[in-house]
Amino acid sequence: MNQYSHLNGAGSQALLITGTVGVGKTLAADLFGDFLCDAGVPHAVMDLDRLCQSWPAPEGDPFNFALLLRNLRALTANYLDAGIQRFVLAGVAETAVERDRYRAALGMPLTVCRLTADLPVVHDRLKRRHEADSDPESLPWHLERAGQLHEILDRADIADLTVDTTRLSPPDVASAIGASIRWA
Repeated sequence: MNQYSHLNGAGSQALLITGTVGVGKTLAADLFGDFLCDAGVPHAVMDLDRLCQSWPAPEGDPFNFALLLRNLRALTANYLDAGIQRFVLAGVAETAVERDRYRAALGMPLTVCRLTADLPVVHDRLKRRHEADSDPESLPWHLERAGQLHEILDRADIADLTVDTTRLSPPDVASAIGASIRWA
């Protein structure tokens, strides 16, 4: 058994679509999942923010990363038991250590695709998103976090591939990811 083998997960692969807030990670993951459906590839798409969405977060873990990893480990095992071999994740890995922790929780090789976009474009996307949601008060935090996280991800430099979403439509982003990792 190699370092990436789950009980029944030999040959499984995972893709983490990462990037700053508002860059389009979740939409890209969903559309890439549609691409995999069309190609007949069994897969699971997971929005990692949903795996740690609870309150309050533990002291010292403001983004509830430990809970996210426990839930990711459990869901991955369940999906593997159901025959899923490809995993598409939308979330953030800020450091090489976090990338390694994701890979360990998944128990399989992990490719990281970073989505980027010009910061004014990200800010426009965030403003549109927050106009439509029920939490407009969080917009200032997200606008500030977008620039901070972009810089953190630049410094970390942990992506295997990068797709600039500034001028691409969401379906084109998913196609660019698919052309790069060639799962289908």
